[in-house]
Amino acid sequence: MSADTAPTTTQAERDARALHDDGHPIAPGEIAIGVVIGRTSEFFDFFVYAIASVLVFPKLIFPQLDPLQGTLWSFAIFALAFVARPVGTVIFTAIDRAYGRGAKLTTALFLLGGSTAAIAFLPGYESIGIGAALLLALFRMGQGVALGGSWDGLASLLAINAPAGKRGWYAMIPQLGAPLGLIVASLLFMFLISALPAQDFLDWGWRYPFFVAFAINVVALFARLRIVVTPEYAALFEDKSLEPAPLTETVRSEWKVILTGAFAPLASFALFHMVTVFPLSWVFLFTEETPARFLMIEAVAAFVGVLAIIASGRLADSFGRRTVLGATAAAIAAFSGFAPQLLDAGEAGEAVFMILGFALLGLSFGQSSGALSSEFLPRHRYTGSAFTSDLAWLFGAGFAPMVALWLSSSFGLIAAGGYLLSGAVGTLVALWLNRELARTIG
Repeated sequence: MSADTAPTTTQAERDARALHDDGHPIAPGEIAIGVVIGRTSEFFDFFVYAIASVLVFPKLIFPQLDPLQGTLWSFAIFALAFVARPVGTVIFTAIDRAYGRGAKLTTALFLLGGSTAAIAFLPGYESIGIGAALLLALFRMGQGVALGGSWDGLASLLAINAPAGKRGWYAMIPQLGAPLGLIVASLLFMFLISALPAQDFLDWGWRYPFFVAFAINVVALFARLRIVVTPEYAALFEDKSLEPAPLTETVRSEWKVILTGAFAPLASFALFHMVTVFPLSWVFLFTEETPARFLMIEAVAAFVGVLAIIASGRLADSFGRRTVLGATAAAIAAFSGFAPQLLDAGEAGEAVFMILGFALLGLSFGQSSGALSSEFLPRHRYTGSAFTSDLAWLFGAGFAPMVALWLSSSFGLIAAGGYLLSGAVGTLVALWLNRELARTIG
């Protein structure tokens, strides 16, 4: 669809275009800002739900179960978003092709915000019984479908337009949204837990972050629409072959790249949940540590993650992205052998685990996104990158909190380390098998 024929069908698109009617071209820095704002809003939604999955939903939705079983069921519902995400990619790719990227993004982000806000009104088990769990599952799948549709191509556009010798630096920019979203979500929940009596927090206090998430989504929508609906960037998307192709055609033509790309970031995606969602559940269930204090540790460690992501850009440009991905996967494998046990070593051990974990996560996660996107044929790059990202999150992260908690509660924390090791091995095998990757990002 060309820039001249792409329809502008929503009031949000018209308003976003009006913000840019002064005629000056959008600078590359504005793309980066739009990418960071968009990714931060998505990850804020993600972590608000993740924290509530540990602190709220086991008591609100599964009070008839013991705390461990309730948390495992809560994590099972948590995983539904990752299962639904590829479905969202299928649906919203069709919307993109028919109505344009602006309509797709507007619809997806309102579905994401609406599903998130709906959770804020969720009644508990005491009110509607098992219906509470069914509603939570429905809203969680709505979030997943919306996340599949929120792919706007800006990160790929940023990477393609990266100056020579700066590809690693530009690749890390979208990844900053994850630790930034965690910092905001952790501090907000920490404040509410500290300021409210426990019963008030469980009755209504936990709902407030979900309303905040909806408001942030509206801001993020305009930040991203302001770029994607402008004629200059509509033309640039088309010029750089960042237009949607049919998913079935893309999978049939590019299945080898999709599979390799889905497994290449397994180490960082497995570690992602091992230092965010899982440790909060372990500390909350099996130690005397207060949630508020551990959320502060998470926020501090996430700041270390921000610095490590920035460092990953410098390292990748100096030594190659493949080298950084391989070296960090090996380091994560070593980390898995001893680090999870630190969660049973008191407050100092928890802090060491989190800070070391986020340092490794930042170095790895900073270069894990779209490592193989340039291997797609130009016609399939946009759709292939989106679908590969969906599969990488599903395989590497979707079930990680549930599996890690079940393993560690059944066989000890060393078993959770074994799960993390499997992700590191998956990354190393994928990098070894893909000789083209060495020539593309080395």
